[in-house]
Amino acid sequence: MLRNALGSLQADLVTGAFVFRPLPPLVEGESRVLRRIPDRWRRSARWLPHAVVLALAALVFLLGITGGSWQSTAGEQAGVAVFTAFPVVLSLFRPVGAFWISLGTMALLAATWVGGWEATYPWSVAGFVAHLVVIVQVVLRFSGPRIAGEMWVLTVVSGIVVAWVTGEDGADEIVGMGVASALLLSGALLVHGWTSARLEVAAKEQEVAAKEREVVAKEEVTRAERSKRFLLEERTTIARELHDVVAHHMSVVAIQAEAAPYRVENPPPELAQAFATIRENAVAALAELRRVLGVVRAEDYEAPDAPQPTLADLDALLANVRDTGLTVQQTVTGAVRELPQGVGLSAYRIVQEALSNAMRHAPGATAQVEVAYVLGGLGLRVVNGPPTAEVPPSPGAGHGLTGMRERVSMLGGEMTAEGLDDGGYEVAVFLPVAVADGGERGVPGDGEGERVEDEGGA
Repeated sequence: MLRNALGSLQADLVTGAFVFRPLPPLVEGESRVLRRIPDRWRRSARWLPHAVVLALAALVFLLGITGGSWQSTAGEQAGVAVFTAFPVVLSLFRPVGAFWISLGTMALLAATWVGGWEATYPWSVAGFVAHLVVIVQVVLRFSGPRIAGEMWVLTVVSGIVVAWVTGEDGADEIVGMGVASALLLSGALLVHGWTSARLEVAAKEQEVAAKEREVVAKEEVTRAERSKRFLLEERTTIARELHDVVAHHMSVVAIQAEAAPYRVENPPPELAQAFATIRENAVAALAELRRVLGVVRAEDYEAPDAPQPTLADLDALLANVRDTGLTVQQTVTGAVRELPQGVGLSAYRIVQEALSNAMRHAPGATAQVEVAYVLGGLGLRVVNGPPTAEVPPSPGAGHGLTGMRERVSMLGGEMTAEGLDDGGYEVAVFLPVAVADGGERGVPGDGEGERVEDEGGA
């Protein structure tokens, strides 16, 4: 036990005792003292601990000058005062070394006893205060009950040894030093422990805040990546659909160009050559189209067996939606006519997605689907009322509107989507459709119409 105690004492107070360890200034954000000081003085107030220590050193110096007996000369008193205050100043830079010098000063002055001093022994009043300042400094800067206990034991034992060697009676002063140092060391330990705990809590709070910021940043990146991925997936889906549409028509062109010469008896060579050229170009375009657009198909993608839906299948879609409990009304205006397959497919998908959003976000509401065949394009309008059911809305992925806008943008159309004053929602879309040279006309009525082609019609 003695060997362990001596080893701990050597590690704490002997090894590196005189290493340069300056007292750090106060740190803004960590010191509560600085928070209470006005801003214009805060920069200088960082050195407040140093000013306090120097003020205590000045106090020790004054006590040393006035603490000598009548037998001491002014020069002797000044020398004792400087010698006694020196450990206090040294504690700003080498606190552990200042502790040993304070003990050595006490022993040296007690042994030489220059002129003696009244009422105290082996510490003078100045030495008493100086030693307390030094040991408190050590504990505040190097917290640990073990260090505090070692300094307390060394202080009391040093006083006892000096009094025993010199044969002077210093029991009262030794007991006073023991009690005062024990109280101050205990207080210093509590203060240091409280400060360390507060700083540790602040550090943990900063760490938690940093982790929260990191999580938020990662969530934003993930959200952006998810949106980008969905956008690419939606474009891929649209490209697949357009690939199927265009490939179908190019195949029809190639087949008809190949069969056309056989429908004419004795066709001229120029006509046969023209149809052969059309077929070759159609086959080459089809091969190039499949090569370029075919890369958008995933390895596990399976082409649908059924044909892609168009507006002609809108009634079946509305019937399916009504079966889920959503009340839907349909209005068709204008002359119903055949649309390009890509436009019809996109229009169907837009209505489908708008009704899906209405079912998710407005349970129990009613919806109105308006299809307008107008000159130069197709108008779509899907309006739903506010939710009325007690079932809470079902949050979606938040990409439905993005997909609709992608389809509209690819066809060169326009789209608006906004909430209504009554709590409902409206999606309005216009898809441009090129008008044939001969024009198209239809018979308006109850939503059914026919397409009449002129000679120059497409």
